[in-house]
Amino acid sequence: MDSIDKLLAELQDEYKQGKPEQQQSKSTAAQSFIQPPSKSASLIDNLLSEVKADFAEKDAALELQKQQELQQQRIRQEQLKAKQLEVLKVEAKDWLAKLDPLSPEGLWFERFAETYSSKIEAAIEYLQTNQ
Repeated sequence: MDSIDKLLAELQDEYKQGKPEQQQSKSTAAQSFIQPPSKSASLIDNLLSEVKADFAEKDAALELQKQQELQQQRIRQEQLKAKQLEVLKVEAKDWLAKLDPLSPEGLWFERFAETYSSKIEAAIEYLQTNQ
């Protein structure tokens, strides 16, 4: 039995000595698979940065285009309002030319126009509310 015990003891010693080496080599291999080399990590980071920059640039371009479209729309609306005001001025002048100042409507309008800077302005307001 002594020889069997010796063999078992030797096997245990060999096993204990061999196991840490095997674990170290396995853990080193596992770490190399888990962590990519620093060059490929920096390449991935660079690619991600470029993609992010491209998206940010496209977003900024779209935002600028939207702002320009809104500005153009505001300009068109202001031009339309100016044209409508010119049409109303012409209508107001015609209406004032036809208005009899001594008629009930003419007398009422004289009082109404007192709060405005001009009779044209008062006539425009009156015509807008009656349309």
